[in-house]
Amino acid sequence: MPDPQVQDVFKTSGVPTYTFVPPQEYKNLLLNLRTPGRGLVIEGPSGIGKTTAVEKALEQLGVSQNVTKLSARVKEDVEYIQAIPVLGNVGTVIVDDFHKLRDSTRSVLADYMKTLADRSSADVKLIVIGINKAGENLIQFAHDLVNRLDVIPFESNPDELVARLLTLGEQSLNIRLNVKQDIVKASRGSFFLAQMLALEVCKTADIWEAQEQERSTAVSFEAVKAEVWERLGQSFRKRCERFCIGAKMKRAGRAPYLHILKWLAEGSEWTLDLRAAIRNHQEMRGSVGQVVSKGYLREFIDGDAEISTVLHFDDTSEQVTVEDPLFVFYIRHIPWSRLARKVGFVSVDFDHRYDFALSFAGADRDIAEALSQKLQEYEVEVFYDRNEQHRILAENLESYLLPVYQSEARFVIPLLSKSYPERIWAKFESDAFKERFGEGAIIPVWFSDAPPGMFDKSRDYGGVSFDPEQPLDPQISTIAALAVSKLEEVRTTNV
Repeated sequence: MPDPQVQDVFKTSGVPTYTFVPPQEYKNLLLNLRTPGRGLVIEGPSGIGKTTAVEKALEQLGVSQNVTKLSARVKEDVEYIQAIPVLGNVGTVIVDDFHKLRDSTRSVLADYMKTLADRSSADVKLIVIGINKAGENLIQFAHDLVNRLDVIPFESNPDELVARLLTLGEQSLNIRLNVKQDIVKASRGSFFLAQMLALEVCKTADIWEAQEQERSTAVSFEAVKAEVWERLGQSFRKRCERFCIGAKMKRAGRAPYLHILKWLAEGSEWTLDLRAAIRNHQEMRGSVGQVVSKGYLREFIDGDAEISTVLHFDDTSEQVTVEDPLFVFYIRHIPWSRLARKVGFVSVDFDHRYDFALSFAGADRDIAEALSQKLQEYEVEVFYDRNEQHRILAENLESYLLPVYQSEARFVIPLLSKSYPERIWAKFESDAFKERFGEGAIIPVWFSDAPPGMFDKSRDYGGVSFDPEQPLDPQISTIAALAVSKLEEVRTTNV
């Protein structure tokens, strides 16, 4: 038998021959595959070894010859997947990339898996493989399926298993990797990334096949990482830049798409739970929350063929998952401040919880709401009381509102109508922010129907006029554009 070559030892595609390490979930996988009719869902990030583990387990059980492997990414396979319930004895069927199927097809599979389990079918075994929450997404189509299938989550593998993989590779090639622990750390539980980085180290060390005498590599892991990252940039750089900008560039905005990608890169998993991320980053609550709740994120990812090959968004669980392990490696090493400047954002560091806080009388709520919505289109953070109602509940209003107008908002926009002085809370808010006129933090909006002299002191500072008798939309658009331009100017000055 010829000596193994490096690409066969540290494989980046296909089932490993020399370096297969059973993941920690392997025993549960074997048990399910031995149970007739019981459905199986394997979920987890790409590159974690899901498909490899299934194929190895089937081989170990001696049933790998009667297996049909299908992918939701292949058009012809999708047609076959849709027909599975009426095809009779199809043996063992693996449906990979389940999350890419349409809801109607997932529903058909859910019903069929329930039927198979109820009759303990020995002729058909259905195995579904998908990214995180694949099991949850399947069960939502048939809630009584929950006790009729096994959901095995493949999480990041422990460091000791990744190290074991590398050791098997060293033994096969008769080498010692001088950066073995660096590879383990950089892989973060991914067998795929460990294989890829080990292969790169061997290439750098000019090792192409098994050595006659044991040989140790002598390479700089930082140099290897940098070289890999630059090469991956040829595939991913433009995609990342496009994603960070989003559907439309908003220079003074809070860059919600960029932050989503940054949070994903900084996490320990390959999936970002946006609900949790928003809770942990209150300064981005409005801008990120808007692109998620209004469907912008889903439309943007699904509408870009290149981005959708590396990122998947599930709007039921509000989770973003990386599909390509190489993309994970790339985004984890992005210099974020430099990227933000390159794509055109003024800043991605924010000193204030809100960019704007609106102060108004109840009679002018329709105007305030229109202005709030228009400002949010610029992907900035706006304090508007109606958006905060669930947070204000059971709180002391003065304690909650005082810091917003005193310091937490970069700019306060008071709508100075004839009704403004009559509102108790307007007086409270104006008392809170009046000292900030001298800081250049107040953008007054003067209503033309307010009595002369009512707001004379505010006219010592720049503001905007509003005529209630004129059409609302163009005036609101002008006010919002001017306010955001001022915000952009301030941020540019402070960079």
